[in-house]
Amino acid sequence: MEREVLRLAIQKKGRLSEKSLELLKAAGIRVDNYSQQLLVKANNFDLELLFIRDDDIPEYVQDGVADIGIVGENEILESGKNLDVIEKLGFGKCRMSIAIPKENSFNSIIDLDGKSIATSYPKILKNYLDENNVSASIHFISGSVEITPSINLAEAIFDIVSTGGTLRNNGLKEVEVVLKSEAVLVANKNLSDDKKELLDQILFRTRAVNKAKNNKYILLNAPNDSIDEIIKMLPGAKSPTVMPLAMEGWSSVHTVIGEDDFWGKIEILKSAGAEGILVLPIEKIIA
Repeated sequence: MEREVLRLAIQKKGRLSEKSLELLKAAGIRVDNYSQQLLVKANNFDLELLFIRDDDIPEYVQDGVADIGIVGENEILESGKNLDVIEKLGFGKCRMSIAIPKENSFNSIIDLDGKSIATSYPKILKNYLDENNVSASIHFISGSVEITPSINLAEAIFDIVSTGGTLRNNGLKEVEVVLKSEAVLVANKNLSDDKKELLDQILFRTRAVNKAKNNKYILLNAPNDSIDEIIKMLPGAKSPTVMPLAMEGWSSVHTVIGEDDFWGKIEILKSAGAEGILVLPIEKIIA
């Protein structure tokens, strides 16, 4: 019996597409010659990639045209589709915010009661307004919404914000963060056992990649009488590795630590006697 193939839907082009392909590559899944094709088979894994518009991904996965998909959380919420959200992937992070003309004042969300708001995400916006007992007129705009206040189509907008540069260029200011979003892996609720097994294999690989991203492998030298103190600062996966150096009275300490934790402790480590500190990237961590 021929083995089933798992079909993954990803954004046809754009930042999520690039990051999705990078994640698959880092997880050892090779996909070649995909630039001009909509459906491509991976070279070394039972996986097909379906390249489509990001706002079509939730429907394709729910209907079983694709088995799994990588898409922004905001698209899932806006679509209202019944999907299993399997994993947050740590890329494609953004926020969805309400913005108003920069010369207007804003005290709270109640200020928008009776106002008009333009957006490409009416469901998310309506749910938020309802939760806050705000009655506003929502104008659905499929294209750029930033221009609508300047042409008197709306008094505020609700849209995706990354750096805020587009808002500033259009004379707007961000006043209310409604939602923080990132790319997620979603799945159809009725996967076969074979496809669930393939999904588990992909998760095992991608989790190893993502776990490594925010961790560093560090090596340092320290006098033996400082080792216990230094070890308390550097808990590894289980415990640091300590190896004696050729120089008597000194040892080398090896461990894995979150990058943010390391930078917060580097001065304390140095004051405890740590020297020759090396910080190395990690490709994968297999838990």
